[in-house]
Amino acid sequence: MDRRLLLSGAALGSVALVATKAFAQAIPAMGEAETKHAEQTGMVGSLSLLQSRKAVAKASDAKVKMFAEWEVAEQETIGDILKSMKAAADAAQGALMPPTDDEAMAMVDAAGKTKLDELDGLTGAEFDKAYVTANLEGHKKLLAIQEDYLTVGTNREHLSVAKLARGTVKEHIAHLEDLQASLG
Repeated sequence: MDRRLLLSGAALGSVALVATKAFAQAIPAMGEAETKHAEQTGMVGSLSLLQSRKAVAKASDAKVKMFAEWEVAEQETIGDILKSMKAAADAAQGALMPPTDDEAMAMVDAAGKTKLDELDGLTGAEFDKAYVTANLEGHKKLLAIQEDYLTVGTNREHLSVAKLARGTVKEHIAHLEDLQASLG
């Protein structure tokens, strides 16, 4: 075998190994602020996801049902992103892997579970109003979580998610306030 070819191959392999290690080290581990941000966003977002999945099936107002469908799509995406940010960088994939109801429920605190139980007992316009009110409260919490993290965060990826989420959450708050006013 040609010695130059063998040495070139060995050199290229060494460069690839060093580059792989360098890129892996370039992704900073989640610090305390990032862990708190991911957990809080996941908890409030999971509650919104579960409430919205209920609203897709139970809402009587077409605009409420449409908002719920949008919210499900968004929270499934955010849930997938947050889950993937905890995994190794080479585990990333393009396919959406939304949280199951069981995974989402595991993220919800006792107060959130009580709110879900309250929604279960409602129907019609009463359900619509309670869903919109609960989601408005949740979005205000989500906004505070993003804004708090943006003042202390240092992880580029988490900061980017928080910036994107903040804009969308502000839009949702305005939309939910309009829905609330229209429902009376």
